Amino acid sequence: MIDGDDDKCGVFSLDEALRVAHDQGLDLVEVSPNSKPPVVKCIDYGKFKYLQQKKANEAKKKQAVVVVKEIQFKPNIEIHDLEVKLKRAEKFLGNGDKLKLVMQFRGREMAYQVAGLEKFKGIINDICEKYHGMIESEPKIMGNRIYSMVAPSKKVKK
Repeated sequence: MIDGDDDKCGVFSLDEALRVAHDQGLDLVEVSPNSKPPVVKCIDYGKFKYLQQKKANEAKKKQAVVVVKEIQFKPNIEIHDLEVKLKRAEKFLGNGDKLKLVMQFRGREMAYQVAGLEKFKGIINDICEKYHGMIESEPKIMGNRIYSMVAPSKKVKK
């Protein structure tokens, strides 16, 4: 048994250990049930749970949350629309978010997937050069869409 001051008290029966803990105004908690004899400790269980929760919350605050934002394009996107989407990409990368870029083909556009892929690669290169991004996954054609992931290379502070 270990008392409230982290001092070893020795080996006690269960009734004696409970009485000692009750006399100190503390709870008896089993620390190591598999050892011979089992190790118990006198602690304030409410305070113990509170401190555990506080440590968990601190660890959660320090954890980095990665958000994936998606930007969609069409193969025949106009220059102004592309500039607007690139500004949005800059904002997302500046916040430390990852980008999922998607180019979708519809109808007759499917016949020009190779040209769309070249345009898509150009867009990705612009994003990587201008806005400090790095390609996480190369463009892949899946059905009527082309996908790629871009991550921020470093957090850009304004």
